Amino acid sequence: MASGKKARKDDVTASLLPRRSYERELLRLQVELVKLQEWVRAEGARLVVVFEGRDAAGKGSTIKRVTEHLNPRVARIAALPAPTGRERSQWYFQRYVEHLPAAGEIVLFDRSWYNRAGVEHVMGFCTKEEYVRFLHQCPIFERLLVEDGILLRKYWFSVSDAVQEQRFRARLEDPTRRWKLSPMDLESVSRWEAYSRAKDEMFVHTDIPEAPWNVVASDDKRSARINMIDHLLSTIDYHEVERPPLELPPRPPATGYERPPRDLQTYVPDVAAALRQDGSAAG
Repeated sequence: MASGKKARKDDVTASLLPRRSYERELLRLQVELVKLQEWVRAEGARLVVVFEGRDAAGKGSTIKRVTEHLNPRVARIAALPAPTGRERSQWYFQRYVEHLPAAGEIVLFDRSWYNRAGVEHVMGFCTKEEYVRFLHQCPIFERLLVEDGILLRKYWFSVSDAVQEQRFRARLEDPTRRWKLSPMDLESVSRWEAYSRAKDEMFVHTDIPEAPWNVVASDDKRSARINMIDHLLSTIDYHEVERPPLELPPRPPATGYERPPRDLQTYVPDVAAALRQDGSAAG
């Protein structure tokens, strides 16, 4: 049994996108994302990208790579907390509407209105009537967005149960990532089939021609990021926006300014000095 598990792990490792190829292609795609950003700003376009999928499927890390070199004033992330009592009394889509982009903006939803078709439905956080109403209204809502000119792209990150469990265990053992794991995440392990059925039903109702779902296989996170970004860029007819040339002006001659003495200001302790010394000694 142990040898079988090792063989499967070796097969997965062998199929991973090599880091050097991944980093080279990611940088190329990120340059294109900057061009897309400038096109959105220049054209006054409105772009919404929805990231959905199972827990630990790689949505957050992909969003991080998408926005890494973008202007946060143009491209922002909407990751909404649990609704307040007042928000629960509103029309369900109301609190998402206020996060939609204005002209020249990009909004990436780290989970979205599809919470109702997933976690709320599976965990019993909404009524059967609210769930059925969502499945009816969601395609109408999205058609209205597209009809108004919003570029809407929807991505579902698909991960296998074995890889999800592996990532959960890695988070448990890593103090820098343990915060990513919540009781709700762990509940998804025992409710795997319920979430699968909910996702299938959601696709039946909301995979519409105006806003189709795009599935991203994400057992290999590197491949998932490359595939998702490449696909997003391929769906938008953007072009590079010419910008006026910039020149660094010459530094003017000194006019006698002197910096105040260091002892008049409070500097943070130079704890890196010990690290520099350790590095020199090791070298």
